[in-house]
Amino acid sequence: MCGNNMSAPLPAIVPAARKATAAVIFLHGLGDTGHGWAEAFAGIRTPHVKYICPHAPIMPVTLNMNMAMPSWFDIISLSPEAEEDESGIKRAAENIKALIDQEVKNGIPSHRIVLGGFSQGGALSLYTALTMHQKLAGVMALSCWLPLRSSFPQAAASSSNKDVHILQCHGEADPLVPLVFGCLTVEKLKSFVDPANVQFKTYPRMPHSSCPQEMMDIKQFIEKQLPPIN
Repeated sequence: MCGNNMSAPLPAIVPAARKATAAVIFLHGLGDTGHGWAEAFAGIRTPHVKYICPHAPIMPVTLNMNMAMPSWFDIISLSPEAEEDESGIKRAAENIKALIDQEVKNGIPSHRIVLGGFSQGGALSLYTALTMHQKLAGVMALSCWLPLRSSFPQAAASSSNKDVHILQCHGEADPLVPLVFGCLTVEKLKSFVDPANVQFKTYPRMPHSSCPQEMMDIKQFIEKQLPPIN
């Protein structure tokens, strides 16, 4: 451990049941940790896939009256026109790219890695995937939005993921990140990512959380994007 990652403990990991030939890196939401999502993935695991659920560092969050909590970057407000923590988002994306580089060094190529997240973590996974030079197997963006959206498509100009497969999911009864955020995000994504590769699934009565049907859709997406290698 070195650099500025001292504040965040090691990720929660669900190891592959046999030799890991693929990985899922999944980023939790504001105020949470990776443990709950690691448990959720353990329930839908694919034998050759390793699941890595890092924990965000603790920082004061403007939205929550500057209370310190696990957060990937600062959130000022959840209104569509809110000011955004540009330097924090970019710094967080670099940390996630470093985590991906570490898996590549461990022997799993980037095109065998699916990056995803929920809410703030989903936002960061989209931003990271669309601004990185290494090609990913896919992105799972749950109950989230595209950060710094006015910087796109220019921000994705040199990205290797303009034809990446994206599974975007949203609860129709989400009171925190309303469904319209998801709809606007999918429209924006389809303007510069191959629209045929962007799936948008919504779930009736689902609030700002997950549900069994969504977990099944995630499992199918992972199995499709990360098939076993003989």
